[in-house]
Amino acid sequence: MISVIFDLDGTLVDSEPNYYESGRRTLERHGVPDFTWEQHSRFIGIGTLETLEILKDRYSIPAPVEQLLTEQNAAYLDLARTRTEVFPQMRRLVERLSAEGAAMAVASGSSREAIDAVLAGTGLDALLTTVVSAEEVAQGKPAPDVFLEAARRLGAQPADCVVVEDAVPGVRAARAAGMDCVVVPYSPDIADDPACAGAGLLFRGGQPEFGADAAYRWLAARAARTGHRTG
Repeated sequence: MISVIFDLDGTLVDSEPNYYESGRRTLERHGVPDFTWEQHSRFIGIGTLETLEILKDRYSIPAPVEQLLTEQNAAYLDLARTRTEVFPQMRRLVERLSAEGAAMAVASGSSREAIDAVLAGTGLDALLTTVVSAEEVAQGKPAPDVFLEAARRLGAQPADCVVVEDAVPGVRAARAAGMDCVVVPYSPDIADDPACAGAGLLFRGGQPEFGADAAYRWLAARAARTGHRTG
């Protein structure tokens, strides 16, 4: 049986606006005004903790990174519970895979509390019950740890897993885990990154181009080639 592991932010849901706003508020509170979306976009796909460690050093913020993380998570949770949108075609794919009994998981660089808030707020928690946060493993993406742990919890071999990702660190993590990858770039430049060259399936146009039926057909064909099934 083929197993499908979804990234959360930017892949299943459009949570980046919430991450940007919560990060902007946190940095502003610590004397860093005018943090722009362009600056934020450079960290898309990198875990919140790793991002804050970089920003703390860059802006010489005296507060401990643990405090920054707590503040940003609190701001994010307030936004995530009510303002997170699921990409419609992604919901359709998850629903189809669920109906056929496919093994699925979410593996994300977000905190477990944030993941749970998003899944509950969007109703995806009923369909995606296996969840791995970067908090639960030694290293976040681009290390393969979250994907390998997701495979372990699903009882699947890495070679029998397909990752669905939107960002380069996640694509690299999938490759390092020995997993195939469906890439739906969050921003156009991602499609041209060398990491995407080896993707099993690439939707160069991102979410506007992504189709649940096309993705499902590819997953089914891959499963047939490897002697597995999607459900």
